[in-house]
Amino acid sequence: MDFEEGLANGMINWIGDDVIDAFIAAVKKVSIPGFKADESYSVVYTPLNGTGMECVSKILKEIGVDKVSVVPEQANPDGHFPTCTYPNPEFRAALELALKLAEEVKPNLVVATDPDADRMGTAIPHAGEYKLLSGNEMGVLLMDWLINMAEANGEDPKTKVAVTSIVSSTMPDALAKDKGFELRRVLTGFKYIGDQIDQLKDAGEEDRYLMGFEESYGYLVGTHARDKDAIVAVEMCVEMASDYASKGMDLYEAMDALYQKYGYYINGIVNASFPGAAGADKMAALMKSLREEPLAEIAGLKVVGMTDFAKGPEMPRVSGLQKEAPQYLPPANVIEYQLEDDNKIIFRPSGTEPKIKAYLFAKGATRADAEAIEAKLRAAAEEIFA
Repeated sequence: MDFEEGLANGMINWIGDDVIDAFIAAVKKVSIPGFKADESYSVVYTPLNGTGMECVSKILKEIGVDKVSVVPEQANPDGHFPTCTYPNPEFRAALELALKLAEEVKPNLVVATDPDADRMGTAIPHAGEYKLLSGNEMGVLLMDWLINMAEANGEDPKTKVAVTSIVSSTMPDALAKDKGFELRRVLTGFKYIGDQIDQLKDAGEEDRYLMGFEESYGYLVGTHARDKDAIVAVEMCVEMASDYASKGMDLYEAMDALYQKYGYYINGIVNASFPGAAGADKMAALMKSLREEPLAEIAGLKVVGMTDFAKGPEMPRVSGLQKEAPQYLPPANVIEYQLEDDNKIIFRPSGTEPKIKAYLFAKGATRADAEAIEAKLRAAAEEIFA
């Protein structure tokens, strides 16, 4: 039958505004108490021809942001994505039309949500150009700002729990040790972050949850969902950016201040493809070798530890209250090599494609130092894959 007939006979129903309104109310609950954006605050937004337009527009209005310029070519849902070949807010190419509009209207912030509105990308006007923040950088910024807001609200940081994945930046560990909150690391996949929320809820401690993020631009503040949510991410990002603006800083400067305090943490990824049956055999042999014949050094850095996640190890965590019993991660085909000076490399085969990813974690006293280490780790990973 056609769509209209399905509506007429009751087999198809429109989702009512009450559902959208309830969702927006839930997202608004995590807004910083008393927050209202300055009436001059402006945002350029693109939903990238996806589903974010209605909810992002509503939540921005809720927090007092009335000056929202939407990229007209990308405002309406269109599954053919005619304006960019890869509508992924991780990449600058997807933001080109938003940045072009920003050059005209000069906003305080540029935000983009991916087609299903669960991931968010940003561009920050800084020193006459637009700087993109990585998923790790936005996650660290939000984590630091939220714990500061909680503390300012009279909450004890030691009671708070933040969650991220084993392949996300290690910089949150430094934040947790300094601020005193608990940081838990789970396997890749936001369902594992959602599971930690459920555990807190079951213990009657849902209010301990601070936030969760993955390096792939997914964030969740609040417990209204069990998956990453770009709507709440936009809300929190705008509130955070507005707060820093009131102190004379943009988000790029705020991130650099954290780097100067905790060290420069630079992340990278190396993808290696292994097509066909022979490729699958080579992938399996490579992972077996990394497990059974551990490397003594990588990129000239001494290996100081190795974790084989196939054995279901204890969940990595920096503890706050230190009252919980250890948790153990489900077995996963992932191998982590810990290197001297807080550097690291993780090898993880894709579950859907014939390729292995090497996640690179470099730390330096300066950005140049960290980038140099990351380049050495990249070269070493490429050599291992060869």
